Amino acid sequence: MIPPPQRPGRSWAARLRDARIVARAALDQDRPLLVHIIPMRRCNLACAYCNEYDDHSPPVPTAVMFERIDQLAALGTAIVTISGGEPLLHPDLDAIIRHVHDRGMVVTLITNGYKLSPDRVKALNAARLDRLQISIDNVEPDAVSSKSLKVLDRKLEHLAAHAAFDVNINSVIGAGVAHPEDALTIAKRARELGFSATMGIIHDGDGHLKPLAGKDREVYDAFQAFNRWSISRLNSFQSALAEGQPNDWRCRAGSRYLYVCEDGLVHYCSQQRGVPAIPLAQYGVEDIRKAHREEKPCAPFCTIACVHLASSLDQWRSPQGPAPQPEPGNEPLVQLRVRRPAHL
Repeated sequence: MIPPPQRPGRSWAARLRDARIVARAALDQDRPLLVHIIPMRRCNLACAYCNEYDDHSPPVPTAVMFERIDQLAALGTAIVTISGGEPLLHPDLDAIIRHVHDRGMVVTLITNGYKLSPDRVKALNAARLDRLQISIDNVEPDAVSSKSLKVLDRKLEHLAAHAAFDVNINSVIGAGVAHPEDALTIAKRARELGFSATMGIIHDGDGHLKPLAGKDREVYDAFQAFNRWSISRLNSFQSALAEGQPNDWRCRAGSRYLYVCEDGLVHYCSQQRGVPAIPLAQYGVEDIRKAHREEKPCAPFCTIACVHLASSLDQWRSPQGPAPQPEPGNEPLVQLRVRRPAHL
């Protein structure tokens, strides 16, 4: 295979801007470090392990997305990650990305990559995207996942040739794909193209651990040895989880990390939808402080890497206590719109 052209890469000025934005938020515990926001719940795939999509929801109106982005900026948010569903299905995604950038926040995107083309990559450059992540789970498609290297390798070459933003390739281990060792092949291909590579441990429908065993565990250990200098080393909490052991940490979901669904409600994370389910327009500093000091009962076996990373800077701050029990009739909302696979 002919090597792809040298990647354009990000400028040092852009990286310095990102560092300043994150540093300012890191020093102030009343500001979110990372927010996932959903402009599109519909997805063009149906991976068996995923519970974050449907096959029918319309895109969130662009004007509504702008309002939500403005509200995140008012909270002092550092990083906004646009996720889904499949966000590339949103007709005005580039304008949404640009609006996040123009409001002074770092903007990242999670996609399955199917809609990427040279022109689409160049449009993301023009929108001022800072970072993109693609999930690739196997070399050949199987019944669990269609996010395969065979299908997406050409898309990766488009990114290598044209992307002026950072690219990370993530694989999920423990999802039940036919050949878990494919994750190593995927990571090596990512490195060949100049991308970073990470690995996530599959969680169940509540974001809890599904312990690794057999071949999955062997692949996880081999990936850690291969990728020892990667950003994935920041996910040290995964080592305990791979052993089936809990982590002792302070989860700052609802504070340092927010998950804003397509309905504009703030949730602790993608696997705790319905808690606290407060409209973003009403979410303020007191809500952030409340979530910051409350223990999350799901924390010990949580596998949600973005929440761990966003919480990591505050492990020395503010001891947490149990959350107060809601009064009868004021229990958290429960959303049932998002498909949950039967095996989770």
